[in-house]
Amino acid sequence: MNPGASADILGSAAEASVVALACAGDQPAFEELVRRRQSSIRNLLRGLCRNPALADDLAQDTFLQAWKHIRSLRVPDAFASWLRKLAINSWRQHLRREGAIGKLAEVEVGDVVSAPTVAEALDLNSALSALAPGVRLCIVLSYHEGMSHGEIAAATQLPLGTVKSHIARGTARLRELLAGYYSSHEQPPYAR
Repeated sequence: MNPGASADILGSAAEASVVALACAGDQPAFEELVRRRQSSIRNLLRGLCRNPALADDLAQDTFLQAWKHIRSLRVPDAFASWLRKLAINSWRQHLRREGAIGKLAEVEVGDVVSAPTVAEALDLNSALSALAPGVRLCIVLSYHEGMSHGEIAAATQLPLGTVKSHIARGTARLRELLAGYYSSHEQPPYAR
């Protein structure tokens, strides 16, 4: 089989099948998984660290870790959540190296809502930056990734109560910081 045909077959295959091949050491299958998932992992990390270059570096680290440890993945259908967990751990390791892990209780929400104007996007990014890293993490996973509180607790290894309080406090803080954009009867998009 020629390489182009192999890429076409992998490109149209179900993800669980491609994951199973990658778990068996098939490099082209893993390359297909990277192609499918790189945008979502980069976006997640950009929302967490607020630095596109750093997010790209952390995404690369995430995929390197995934390739090293993919044989440990027992359930191919769990690949997306497993990869997201690797990305979160990569970000957390970066925070530890930078000495910011103590701030993990505070999480920013960068790309939670696509703002209609550049000014709103800048204000949202600024508001997210005002949140502690832990709070930002929970907010981004909830609003940007659409994860449930239970899924966030599992992915971050934070207690469920902590996840809920981070989201509640983070949302309240964002409402305060962005109050000028919404009238008293109108809810901001991230609070719906």
